[in-house]
Amino acid sequence: MMLVHRSTVLAALLALSGTNCNAFSSSTHQNQNNNHRITTTTQLHSTIPAPGSVTSSLTPPSSIDSSSTSDLFDTRVQKTYGRYPITFVSGSGSTLTDENGKTYLDFVSGIATCALGHNNPSLTKAVCDQMGQLHHVSNLYYTPGQGLLAAWLCENSCADKAFFCNSGAESNEAAIKLARKHANDRGITDPVIITAEQSFHGRTLATVTATAQPKYHKGFTYGGEMVRGFKYTPYNDLDALEKLVEEINVTPEEDAKAGRKRGVAAIMLEPLQGEGGIVPGKREYFELARKLCDDNGALLICDEVQVGMGRSGSLWGHEQLGVEPDVFTSAKALGGGVPIGAMMARGEAASVFGPGDHASTYGGNPLACAAGLAVAEYLSEHDVLANVQARGEQLMAGLADIATRYPTVLGEARGWGLLRGVPIKEEAGCTAAELVGDAMAEGLLLVAAGPTVVRFVPPLVVTEEEVTEAMARFEKVIAKRVESSS
Repeated sequence: MMLVHRSTVLAALLALSGTNCNAFSSSTHQNQNNNHRITTTTQLHSTIPAPGSVTSSLTPPSSIDSSSTSDLFDTRVQKTYGRYPITFVSGSGSTLTDENGKTYLDFVSGIATCALGHNNPSLTKAVCDQMGQLHHVSNLYYTPGQGLLAAWLCENSCADKAFFCNSGAESNEAAIKLARKHANDRGITDPVIITAEQSFHGRTLATVTATAQPKYHKGFTYGGEMVRGFKYTPYNDLDALEKLVEEINVTPEEDAKAGRKRGVAAIMLEPLQGEGGIVPGKREYFELARKLCDDNGALLICDEVQVGMGRSGSLWGHEQLGVEPDVFTSAKALGGGVPIGAMMARGEAASVFGPGDHASTYGGNPLACAAGLAVAEYLSEHDVLANVQARGEQLMAGLADIATRYPTVLGEARGWGLLRGVPIKEEAGCTAAELVGDAMAEGLLLVAAGPTVVRFVPPLVVTEEEVTEAMARFEKVIAKRVESSS
């Protein structure tokens, strides 16, 4: 048997990579003739010099001119967002501060993401502590926090198992793949997923196809088609949904002759449509969707990315509708602003994926799960859902009062909990985005939900006083609009 020194192997590997083998020195060699063992102790000497001691070919960030953030964005960041001319540098609770020291009431919360507000001590400590211990390892190994967060999600829902990723789009992508595999396992070669018009499910190619809004499809088709296997139906329209399911379950004759079979893989719905204008689902609509899935062996998927994790006043939006999905997704508030996503499943849906069927490099890593657990603990120990319910009612009442005083500008507010929207009437002479800009000038951050709805999504820990102040600032915005148009 030929024995090889461990130091020899390391040296060979380093030679292949072009690294200086002198970084390794052999400290002891011992040849034991009685059993021909050779023992080598190897010590690694760091070859990384101290900062500034040598000239590097890399340009460090510290030497790049950062005096103008907007200039850096104009020259170096791809223009995938239309940004407001504002740069935030710090935050606390429901308040953000810009680079000029101006403060704003934040009723955007990173678009329903910063559930605990900004610089929450519990979340900050959890992330800092985890960063000082272990921030990332591969999913080839066990991560204690991932197991605990999965258990919390399942203990507080109808789910049996969870899969972790990094965003809402990835969560929904996982749900789509699971639905397709579940259908294929049942012999359906042409699985179809039904989604609702005016939905929003993400920006990946599959999730943007699931998003039944043509404006998001422009420029991304192949031969005029997006990803195949999706059909759209009007939201909350029971007759249309039932008819579409019947239609999909009939395989075209030519396809059947070729041995193919078409069928409904899943019905994928938001319990409340966010980007579609803050439109809550109807209980009877979701009950029908549940029945149709049960009758046809399909999966009911609820996209909880925006409405989930307490924003509706219950932990999950589907709880408002009295149904239990087979699969539901989460992200945004799940990590309180630290990127994490999850796809939960129950029953047989929880066992569809096997090793190698789906994966995520960062999904459920120690850092993200530390954030998720901190949010989960805070929601559980501080009765945050009660605050969401109370502040949601206060917000709804405040918007109704303002609409009563300005009936030509505002319609009837709608939504659940701290996910509320108020429609802007056509005779108002302005868009939702324009009102959002006006509110910003008054130190109130809001976000549009489509061209005609202004959305209010403050942190779940927003106070009574902050909601009162937000309503006062919003009414000032409306009054100025009315005055300028008269």
